[in-house]
Amino acid sequence: MNKPKMATEKGNSRVMMLLGQLERMNGESMLRDVEMARQVTTKILHRQTCRFELFGVMPNSRDVQTTLTILSILTELLTVGRGRRVGVFVSKGGTGVLFQILVNASKEFPPSEELMLQLHSLLAKVGPKDRKFGMKARLSGALNVTINLMKRNLLNTKLLLPCLQVLRVYATSSVNAISLGKNGVVELMFKVIAPYSKKNTSLLKVALDALGALLKSKTNARRAVDGNFVPVLLNLYLDWHRNDARHRYMLIRKGLLVCLKNITNIKVGRKAFFEANGMRILYNSSTECLPVRTLDPLVNTSSLIMRKCFPKNRLPLPTIKSAFHFQLPHVPADGPVAQLYSQLPGVDDVVDESDDNEEPEADSDTENDEDEKDNCSLNDDIETDINKLHPKRSIGRSFEELKFYKKFFSELFEDFQVSSFTSRSEVGSERVKQEGSPVNNTRHIQSPLLLGGIPTRRVGGGGSNWGSDCGSEGTEDESGEGAVLEVPDTAQLLPLHDPDLYVEMVKETFSVPRYAEVAYPDYFGHVAPTSKEPLLERLYGVQRSKIFQDIERLIHPNDILDKVVYDLDIPSCPVVEDSGESLKFNSQFESGNLRKAVQVRKYEYDLVLNADINSNHYHQWFYFEVSGMRVGTTYRFNIINCEKSNSQFNYGMQVLMYSVQEAISGRPCWVRAGTDICYYKNHFARSSIAAGGQKGKSYYTLTFSITFSHKDDVCYFAYHYPYTYSSLKMHLSKLEDLRTPRIYLRQDVLCETLSGNSCPLLTITAMPESNSNDHICQFRNRPLIFLSARVHPGETNASWVMKGTLEFLMGSSPLAASLREAYIFKIVPMLNPDGVVNGNHRCSLSGEDLNRQWLNPNPELHPTIYHTKSLLQYLAYIQRAPLVFCDYHGHSRKKNVFMYGCSVKETVWQTNISASSSDLQEDLGYRTLPKILSQIAPAFSMGSSSFVVERSKESTARVVVWREIGVQRSYTMESTLCGCDQGKYKGLQIGTRELEEMGAQFCVALLRLKRLTGLRNHQNLLDLECDIIGTQHVPIALFHVGSSLTTYVMEEDEPSFLEAIDYSAESNDEDGEPENELCCEVQENFDLLSDSETTTGTS
Repeated sequence: MNKPKMATEKGNSRVMMLLGQLERMNGESMLRDVEMARQVTTKILHRQTCRFELFGVMPNSRDVQTTLTILSILTELLTVGRGRRVGVFVSKGGTGVLFQILVNASKEFPPSEELMLQLHSLLAKVGPKDRKFGMKARLSGALNVTINLMKRNLLNTKLLLPCLQVLRVYATSSVNAISLGKNGVVELMFKVIAPYSKKNTSLLKVALDALGALLKSKTNARRAVDGNFVPVLLNLYLDWHRNDARHRYMLIRKGLLVCLKNITNIKVGRKAFFEANGMRILYNSSTECLPVRTLDPLVNTSSLIMRKCFPKNRLPLPTIKSAFHFQLPHVPADGPVAQLYSQLPGVDDVVDESDDNEEPEADSDTENDEDEKDNCSLNDDIETDINKLHPKRSIGRSFEELKFYKKFFSELFEDFQVSSFTSRSEVGSERVKQEGSPVNNTRHIQSPLLLGGIPTRRVGGGGSNWGSDCGSEGTEDESGEGAVLEVPDTAQLLPLHDPDLYVEMVKETFSVPRYAEVAYPDYFGHVAPTSKEPLLERLYGVQRSKIFQDIERLIHPNDILDKVVYDLDIPSCPVVEDSGESLKFNSQFESGNLRKAVQVRKYEYDLVLNADINSNHYHQWFYFEVSGMRVGTTYRFNIINCEKSNSQFNYGMQVLMYSVQEAISGRPCWVRAGTDICYYKNHFARSSIAAGGQKGKSYYTLTFSITFSHKDDVCYFAYHYPYTYSSLKMHLSKLEDLRTPRIYLRQDVLCETLSGNSCPLLTITAMPESNSNDHICQFRNRPLIFLSARVHPGETNASWVMKGTLEFLMGSSPLAASLREAYIFKIVPMLNPDGVVNGNHRCSLSGEDLNRQWLNPNPELHPTIYHTKSLLQYLAYIQRAPLVFCDYHGHSRKKNVFMYGCSVKETVWQTNISASSSDLQEDLGYRTLPKILSQIAPAFSMGSSSFVVERSKESTARVVVWREIGVQRSYTMESTLCGCDQGKYKGLQIGTRELEEMGAQFCVALLRLKRLTGLRNHQNLLDLECDIIGTQHVPIALFHVGSSLTTYVMEEDEPSFLEAIDYSAESNDEDGEPENELCCEVQENFDLLSDSETTTGTS
């Protein structure tokens, strides 16, 4: 058994003996006995067990043949081993030895060509594995040796090829690249690659790779521009494009494009490219390459270069400030509004030509913070201060200040005499009798819907002409009287929607532009479609096709109409009249947002969104009306001033469309629509004033195509399902009709907003069983649940989730009754009414994100946040802090529904800070509610949820309520704007049915939370939980609950696209959760619940 080992040891000892003999022959003795040295090295070469000790001999060897023999041994050694041997060679200092030999050999005149060839071939193999290769070459002097060798051997392709291979590695070091440029290597490389020739194509490929690496240096790029080499590259590329008919030399063509791409990273490079007619050359060549799929790398690189060199333009606006202005009661000197209006006219939108066109875009879209800390990694934002991580209840206000809020908690002090029980039921029943309407009635309305005697005009912003097929009774006269339409009543489809009541609510709503119209979707209402709406499959090359159409505008400017058809900056007449060849646009209604429409081609329009009021950015939400379309014609719409660096529109999401013709036909619903949808960076420069001081930023385009199906239709488009402030008021009024004698429902006005709209506060619970002391005591001691929503106006999905919660709470099912008996609900369903009314995306009229004002809200500028926080402070003061606080939000760049919470332990795990075991002590109860939701809600993903506390979120509702009020279960619940990629709804876009279902399932989860936390053991509760499916008397089927535990973990699995954009999503791996007794106990309870559901749940 020991024979192989003995043979190996014998072979190794023989090699060591030969190496020792070779070392003794070093120096003068080797010169005297050259033949003997060669014989020794030959013997070593034929030993299979030769080792890297051999290269220790080489620096002292002055015999070229001996050195060549040793290099041959090394080459053979390093050729096999999958790179591992090269790594060993580098670790033993082999790179330095090779450089030393190279420098020594260069001193001989003339140097041995074969030795130089061998050395450079070996260095080209070793270089990529040595991280300090460039520095070693520079310090040893090898860099200059290679340069001089190349200059003397430009026509010697055999030697030039390995030199270029080594140069390619040298140039990866920025310091070396600059040094090589100073020594004339850039000019030298252009002598190698030009003129066009199909000889020595392997050498040409390596030369272009080396030149591309050199041109990554801005200094070298400028040197290439100064040497007038940009036209040379373009002509070379054109020659190869014309003569490479069989596409055999695609790598050479790609190498030329890479050189151009690196040169155009600097401003002078882009200018030189443009002046050399580069746009037309690349556009024409790329157009010819499009039919050949294998040439896509060339087309994609050409597209990137052209987009980069497309001249930067300003948005076609007089100012990037909002078209509307609201005068604040006072403007803080250091606030955003003061800074906004301190700018001189005309300087608020400056085209910033950054010299570095490469901008990193790693936006971390967590908890709606898409616009903050773009270039910071997640770990940089995590809170590392242990003292801040531990919640410390700090009310910060005296009871004298807070006792004002006692009036909002009368249920905690009411004695419930007999009159209280009778009066509540009588009001509800009386309303039902008065407001009941026959189902089959026909409602006569005017077109369009106008308020308060405003002179009428045609629907659709001045252009739709209703035909007989849509119920027209008569024609429009010259005075502009609208046609009278017969519209079927939708009361049967939407029992909680009343069009007349909605109009009354609109009349009581205050908007900055003083809207006088009602959008038809809000008037008719929305019925969720019964059919599934799958995520849109992205067609190959659609983004590239749209970008090339944009580039055509520059190549063929005479084909562009550039005709303004709608402009809010002309307040007297925003609709531009024409001969009927253009679409008509309108956004002058509640929650509407479209500032300008420009017809660029016959069937293509550029659309510009309005900034949030008192702001110059936050462009994302849109809601507008279109009319005057032609049936069967495909129109392209481009929203050109989006700001986020990526969007779910790239991953299957479609825009929402509402057809009035379809509504009149009995199908009043928003549907997902649009084809050829993509989202990409455009050539409109984003001013550094609006980009937080960052220069070189661009806007993004959302483009989609629509083919209209009806003649004389009026259609509406929206970012997501609209839910206006007037819709909320109407819905709350209709909820009153659902009240029974057993339901306690109270609606208070928490405060008024800046523009005078009221902010409603709801209290929902169950009436006490009687007015006995025991029952009243039980009533008052119920735990509180505090819910809020819609702090960000553009996140309309949050309102649809809240709608589902409210309708469930007011439902007549046993489950809803148990929930009301278990808790007292305090709900602020819309924290930002002003933003919603005026079509803002993120801010209130103060121009600020209200979800960043919770630390120190101003009662004048942020009244809804100030008073909502005061309610929570009052509860904390009287020792009645909520059991759960949850703020409903929407998320634009992640799928599914998920939660953000707060945990000391999970935050510390994500950092390198040291913490004692006592610092990490916390109740794992914060995970219970999300875990329950992951079991019962198909759209919910525990894997996408996170419980890390970030510094940038310290002023959000979730963190402030956790830290200051002491609510352990303080959450933000995020609902996707797009759809789901897991569970029952995988591959589907989310709709209002699923959103309302999520709101209802949140309520069911609270019931389970009550049981798991031992709040109160209700009789037959488990049976009630098993009756979730099919027992709810609400307008939609809310429950399809599965019994399996969600184990999905969010991954970055979205496909890559033409533009290099980092699409990242924050996720936590649940495998890291520590096991302890509490965790095991909670899991056992989950298992019991799952067992009970197995017979009733559906997947």
